[in-house]
Amino acid sequence: MALPKFLLLCVFVLLGCSSMASAAIVEHTFNVQNLTIGRLCQQQVITAVNGSLPGPTIRVSEGDTLVVHVFNKSPYNLTIHWHGIFQILSPWADGPSMVTQCPITPGHKYTYRFRIINQEGTLWWHAHVSWLRATVHGALIIRPRAGQSYPFPKPHKEVPIVLGEWWNASVVDVVNQALATGGAPNDSVAFTINGKPGDLYPCSQNQTYKLHVQQGKTYLLRIINAALNNQLFFKIANHNLTVVAVDAAYTTPTVTNVVVIAPGQTTDVLLKANQPVGSYYMAAHAYVTTPNTFDNTTTTGIIEYEGSNSTAAPIMPVLPAFNDTPTAFTFYSNLTSLEFCPHWVPVPRHVNEHMFVTVGLSLEPCGANATCQGINGQRFSASMNNQSLELPTSLSLLQAFYGNVTGVYTTDFPNNPPVTFDFTNTNLTNATSLLFAPKVTKLKKVKFNSTVQMVLQNTALITTENHPMHLHGFDFYVLAQGFGNYNKTRDSKKFNLVNPQRRNTIAVPDGGWAVIRFTANNPGVWYMHCHLDVHLGWGLATAFVVENGPTPSTRLPPPPKDLPKC
Repeated sequence: MALPKFLLLCVFVLLGCSSMASAAIVEHTFNVQNLTIGRLCQQQVITAVNGSLPGPTIRVSEGDTLVVHVFNKSPYNLTIHWHGIFQILSPWADGPSMVTQCPITPGHKYTYRFRIINQEGTLWWHAHVSWLRATVHGALIIRPRAGQSYPFPKPHKEVPIVLGEWWNASVVDVVNQALATGGAPNDSVAFTINGKPGDLYPCSQNQTYKLHVQQGKTYLLRIINAALNNQLFFKIANHNLTVVAVDAAYTTPTVTNVVVIAPGQTTDVLLKANQPVGSYYMAAHAYVTTPNTFDNTTTTGIIEYEGSNSTAAPIMPVLPAFNDTPTAFTFYSNLTSLEFCPHWVPVPRHVNEHMFVTVGLSLEPCGANATCQGINGQRFSASMNNQSLELPTSLSLLQAFYGNVTGVYTTDFPNNPPVTFDFTNTNLTNATSLLFAPKVTKLKKVKFNSTVQMVLQNTALITTENHPMHLHGFDFYVLAQGFGNYNKTRDSKKFNLVNPQRRNTIAVPDGGWAVIRFTANNPGVWYMHCHLDVHLGWGLATAFVVENGPTPSTRLPPPPKDLPKC
């Protein structure tokens, strides 16, 4: 039987990869400073890179070494995380503050150096301190090495589509106010496409992103959700999209009329400009699974065909309802990996570490003689297996691991929750003791090259929610996902061990679960956390300590000389 065309192309790419041009060193300079920018009828001071929002797009090829000189000219502490990069033997460049490095303090600099190994597709970079990633972010595009091709027809043009959030306030002030009161932070007032809100907002007629296309051409849209606290539905009027990759991992081509994308995730789609000449809105609004208030606005950009009447109103797509979980779940669960294509690796079958990890919101005592704005006058918190992560302040976790410094963290993060209960029951009466999760610095230690399987189980202690869980340093396989409480006997039969999607960020279904698996083949300390920044600040995180391997090439190298000090 003849192979499909896309598989033939994959085989061609794999066989033709032996004689490649040498890799390059790609160098950038990031000047991070405050600037004043106009949005929604007012001027706002934001922190940005090189004076732009989004920041500069970095383009590299697989095998290149990326060198980025970061000068912190802002008034805030800063780090840069290269979201989705494996950082093989370069964990010092990963970037999360107090996990792999101390922050770059105002007036100082740090140079990130790392090689892009066995990855291609769309990733991104962003600040990893406080809420600064709201405006300190940009695309990181990894193309195949010279001589290799995409496992899909070459597009006419490649276009980053960066989705973001906007506040008419300093985001640092927003999060600090929430932390001070113990309540939820104020919602954003707008969403953006490539830094522009779109013409449905006031004073935004000239702040609408436009993509000019030619009829008959195909465009690769590299969609990135850089929003802090919202998953998003994205749609283009009258056009279907073909998903070809997620989180820089190729997928079996999947046709859809809507994309759902969680904070931290990327989705590559092919757009065929096959409609009548005219103007069509691309639009995005929130996918929300909680009963609380949220940003219910819609951001727009315009797809404008060459030769169209510029005075005609664009056609608007019909977006799903804000709480359309069936549509979101169908999109997320239908994706599969494209087998035998570049960097594809079969699913590891033997599992060394089995973990069952609850994820959800919790509470923290407000303090003596005080009242906070969380439930019952307490402070909102969040946890994994009833452990709410508290990061160190004087030494990063990675520095403590490398230097064998005691007293910074412990390695007793539990493989299971302390109590088994009806996790997704919204009328809980037997788990009230779990509402208050202790603040701890408990990590999970694993041996080099061990395979870890995690069941990520949503809880309803405060409310159920779709949590986008991000793992630094590794991709993982999404073996299965579903609703309700995970049942090993029933749900393990649903595992896809042939071509499951690979990701670095999984949207754990609202009131449900997801099972992921990865091989810990890179020594270091690797953060795992919810990519809703409000939950990260509340402690919905832990980290994996991956021990050194048996050879010099599998051991953690020393820190660079310019690593920031606390």
